[in-house]
Amino acid sequence: MTEYRAIEDRDIAVTHRSDERSRIGGLVGACAGNLVEWFDFFVYAYTAIYFASSFFPQGNETSQLLSTAGVFAVGFFMRPLGGWLFGWIADTRGRKVSMIISVIMMCGGSLLIAMLPTYAQIGVFAPALLLAARLMQGLSVGAEYGTGATYISEVATAGRRGFFGSFQYFTIIAGQLLALLTVTTLQHVLSADDLKAWGWRIPFFIGALSAVVVVYLRRSMTETASKKDMLRKEAGSISGLMKHKRATLLVLAFTAGGSLYFYTFTTYMQKFLVVSAGMSPQTVSFVMTASLVCFMLFQPLFGMLADRLGVKMHMLLFTGLATLLVAPILFALQTVSNPFAAFMLVVSGLMIASFYTPVSGLVKADMFPPTIRALGVGLPYAIANAMFGGTAEYAALWLRAAGVEQYFFVYVAALAAVAFIASMLMPDLRKHGYLDGDGAIEENTSLRRR
Repeated sequence: MTEYRAIEDRDIAVTHRSDERSRIGGLVGACAGNLVEWFDFFVYAYTAIYFASSFFPQGNETSQLLSTAGVFAVGFFMRPLGGWLFGWIADTRGRKVSMIISVIMMCGGSLLIAMLPTYAQIGVFAPALLLAARLMQGLSVGAEYGTGATYISEVATAGRRGFFGSFQYFTIIAGQLLALLTVTTLQHVLSADDLKAWGWRIPFFIGALSAVVVVYLRRSMTETASKKDMLRKEAGSISGLMKHKRATLLVLAFTAGGSLYFYTFTTYMQKFLVVSAGMSPQTVSFVMTASLVCFMLFQPLFGMLADRLGVKMHMLLFTGLATLLVAPILFALQTVSNPFAAFMLVVSGLMIASFYTPVSGLVKADMFPPTIRALGVGLPYAIANAMFGGTAEYAALWLRAAGVEQYFFVYVAALAAVAFIASMLMPDLRKHGYLDGDGAIEENTSLRRR
């Protein structure tokens, strides 16, 4: 009897180790793709100054950069289509299939940009093909967030979902930093003329080759969606999503406040410290690189904290602190002159964001059943992200040009307040979420007796 018990215990231990390796392998595959996708997406922004004249030769440098910025912005508005299309694929064909296709599309977009002929060679077809490549990449990024967040939330075990989920934004930030590091390295290795002539293509080739590695990693991932759920009539459908109106509205509110805040303190902050605070671009690059490294390292720490405090408490802390403190922090940054003071202020803003970013995907995934989870996460997120995250920089610069830059600070605080109200109304997901609770999201809010 003792011998049989020992064999049974050993088999259980082996199965547990196998499951753990499978979970970690799935997390690595999901996050590696996330890193490569965001590397490719940000490389465009960092190299635009070098290739703008190759595709938009008419006009001065400013008009050329505006043209490339417009193409960059179009990528944001492809995300809702990507969120819908790949949400449907993930819910009806599997998370793994969706994530493999999305990274192949990002690879194709990067490879196309890397090999594009210039305006001098093929005329107006050059900017048209550049736009097509960015549309492909925007579609891919729209797919990556929703399906990735869904997969990570499902592959994680109860009590570690916040920690696992933290690596989604960890790799988003890492992708941004790697893109910046790659371009900075090329700036030191190549001359400015070489960068404009051909050097700007190198990061896009790197991104395309890296995507091939990710496809290999993702092929070995364990599928988390069941065949039973994928074959249900409502799987991946808009009609199925509309049965979860409360959850959909909560995702829209969380994303509106969270995305606007995130892009304010990451992508827009680079320009804000130059044009508003009057700091040199070189100093700002150092301040922002150091700040983003800190932000990246915050992710797993705050993810573990979320596993102790709960997702609802984290959302209340993020939205409450953002509502109260974002305007004072931005007002202080507007007049800052000391680089260390600027660094501390930016890090304080990013620390507030760290209550949101590790649980960003988890809070959304936990509010939808498996049949429409990827669609429920991806589509509302992509819509709100395009409307508020993708337009953050344009809104800020437009208000600055109008002489009322401080209105942007109020705007960010107001959207955070909307997300705070949504956080108050959201039920406790530990009790009513679909991952570990009873799934009664539509029937419960924190203001009703449960």
